Amino acid sequence: MSVRTQSGPRERLLRAAHELIYSQGVNVGVDALLKAANVARRSLYEHFGGKDGLIVEVLSSAAADDAADYRNTMDRAGDHPRERLLAVFDRLGEIIARPGFHGCRYLAADLALTDPDHPAHQVSRDYRSQVHELLKRELVALRHPRPEHAAHQLLLLIDGTLAAGATRPGTDAASAARELAEHVLAG
Repeated sequence: MSVRTQSGPRERLLRAAHELIYSQGVNVGVDALLKAANVARRSLYEHFGGKDGLIVEVLSSAAADDAADYRNTMDRAGDHPRERLLAVFDRLGEIIARPGFHGCRYLAADLALTDPDHPAHQVSRDYRSQVHELLKRELVALRHPRPEHAAHQLLLLIDGTLAAGATRPGTDAASAARELAEHVLAG
């Protein structure tokens, strides 16, 4: 008796959507998604209610993974808040250097989805809020005089680093942002 290891339509759609939405953007066609996943159109509507639901699911899943990556990056950097925060920019440098890097999926989705009520915007806001809180917690531990403001500044540097990494490869955006982050941390 053999064990079936092939994933179902939902999993195949998610896997294909993760890849195509990141590489081509949220405006990738439904037909391309269905073809890459090797599923019928009906599967998209049964599992996600349509393409918008699939986009939200993909961004939500990615947000959980990306937030965990921030936490893991800071944890690997040790206990000192300054080193934990600066490690984020070192990690961004690694991410930007990867083949196939296309920038920040949340910024790309926010820019491409012009309907302000699209549910993906809430996923992006929630994700950024979560990262902001991670940064702020470290800034409070560092006894920064303005942790809320400094967390906003660091988040802006993160967004800028990812955008520059995608649009101006080879400029070492992460190192430049790390240097600016050191000024923010100095308060």
